Amino acid sequence: MRLNDLQLQNFRNYETLSLTFDKNLVIFLGENAQGKTNILESIFVLAMTRSHRTTNEQELIQWDSSQASVRGTVIKQHATVPLELFLTKRGRKTKVNHIEQKKLSSYIGQLNVILFAPEDLSLVKGSPQLRRKFLDMEIGQINPVYLYDLVQYQKILKQRNQYLKQLAEKKQTDELYLTILTEQLIEFGSKVLLARQTFIKRLEYWANQLHQKISQSKELLTIEYDSSVPDGEWADLTAVQTAFTAALEKVKQKERFRQVTLAGPHRDELIFLINQKNVQTFGSQGQQRTTALSVKLAEIDLIKEETGEYPVLLLDDVMSELDDGRQMHLLETIEGKVQTFLTTTTLEHVKDKMTVEPQIFYVRQGQVEGESAE
Repeated sequence: MRLNDLQLQNFRNYETLSLTFDKNLVIFLGENAQGKTNILESIFVLAMTRSHRTTNEQELIQWDSSQASVRGTVIKQHATVPLELFLTKRGRKTKVNHIEQKKLSSYIGQLNVILFAPEDLSLVKGSPQLRRKFLDMEIGQINPVYLYDLVQYQKILKQRNQYLKQLAEKKQTDELYLTILTEQLIEFGSKVLLARQTFIKRLEYWANQLHQKISQSKELLTIEYDSSVPDGEWADLTAVQTAFTAALEKVKQKERFRQVTLAGPHRDELIFLINQKNVQTFGSQGQQRTTALSVKLAEIDLIKEETGEYPVLLLDDVMSELDDGRQMHLLETIEGKVQTFLTTTTLEHVKDKMTVEPQIFYVRQGQVEGESAE
């Protein structure tokens, strides 16, 4: 899978921009705050329909415009797929092969991307919310139905929390409605839990392969799913539903007192272990960064295994955050097989380590110059 071209209109600081990509390594070179990251963000938005930098879509539209668009052509093994995304103050619209898609699950997965930015190095030591977001975004790319189940779960969770509060404040007395909400929560939450378990097992396999290579086989990386629903090794969906039902029953009285749902995927966590020691708690900064790098790069092979196509890799100024050894491992992993878009302020980290010739675009004050830039 590769992105052949990109067209922006009124996106961030770009009134119009048209780029064509003819190399496997594409570098956007320029000083900070010139618009390099905006281009990578637009590719991410084209793939995922939303930004990794903001939840306010209005920020993506140029300040004096009412709408923005991102277009691109994805070349796959057996098809060429034009993608279009339109952003307005009323929402967004997506098209595949010039046909509007009403369902998000019909659009997500047409272009698979992996983004690696400096903040991703905090995947290990950051908040549990960050790791849950990582799970949701990455599973959603290879399993669009997961996004539907997740959205339904989040809607019901919000309704249930509101109703628990109303019961506590004596504004509602209908216990039957709470039972219905609980049953719906279990239905969609169990699907989310099972999909996460399956994904984490496969992620662990690929991440450990990479981690052992970086550590020269001195360190074994394992990933555990620390769930608020116990007995985490579920055999099937029925087993998850049974465990989830029991978990909610156990915290039933606490939920009434605290007026919030206390069990479910919204409270779950990822635990990273090196040689059976918790990296978040006991790992060095180097081990934490190596773990984050291994986990992010593991997605390349995981997505290839699932879809039959390598994803597109977006590296946003991440080279300067890695030491020479990790830079070499990153470049060796992607070289020759993954189309990579890289932003950097200098070629220092790249020029002596790559054997492939890059396509370079120079970015200065929102102007892009280089091969195939208009």
